[in-house]
Amino acid sequence: MATTSSKGSGPGKGKQGGKAKAESRRARIEEQRRAEKARERRGRIITIAASAAILVAIAGGGWYLLDAANEEEQQQAAPVSGEKTWKDLSQNHVENKVDYPMAPPVGGDHAAVWQNCNGDVYTEPIQNENAVHSLEHGAVWVAYNEKAADADVETLAAKVEQTPYSLMSPYNDASSPITLSAWGHQLKVTKASDPRVDEFFEKYVQGSQTPEPGAACTGGKA
Repeated sequence: MATTSSKGSGPGKGKQGGKAKAESRRARIEEQRRAEKARERRGRIITIAASAAILVAIAGGGWYLLDAANEEEQQQAAPVSGEKTWKDLSQNHVENKVDYPMAPPVGGDHAAVWQNCNGDVYTEPIQNENAVHSLEHGAVWVAYNEKAADADVETLAAKVEQTPYSLMSPYNDASSPITLSAWGHQLKVTKASDPRVDEFFEKYVQGSQTPEPGAACTGGKA
């Protein structure tokens, strides 16, 4: 009669196999935990490095912007080459004519009504006292005498017509063919193509020298 062997199938052997499986499972879980912790560490390192790089870039960009702002401020403060300046100019409203120390005048006592300066081009001389009031409002006044070339007069007239807070008129007593005036500042040139013309406009149309920035350039004397 045949018999069946029970070798290897007893309860002790089953327990040992289950224990081995459990240990293997614990080992895999532990390995997964170690791998996850390693990934977390790498993630933290990458995040810290990226944050540091961003801060450095921001700081560098901040210094760059600060340097650029300082450079722009210095350029704005620097005078236009060849210009003359006057300080401590009075701002009283008067009814009488004023004897100005410069021609054309760049500031001082003036009429209560300003000359319209919203890109206005006058073909006849205007009153000093009204024009000075326009300068007080931040306008640039382009004056020219009979020595100015017709082409230059036309070029400047076109520029003024496109520029709010500017005006233009003949001024026979000027010592230069073309004179640009702002409050406290004046530049004399011989040609409209002189690059300082654009520089003067950019710097002084409603520039930092303006005693009354934003004041009207319309509704005055036409």
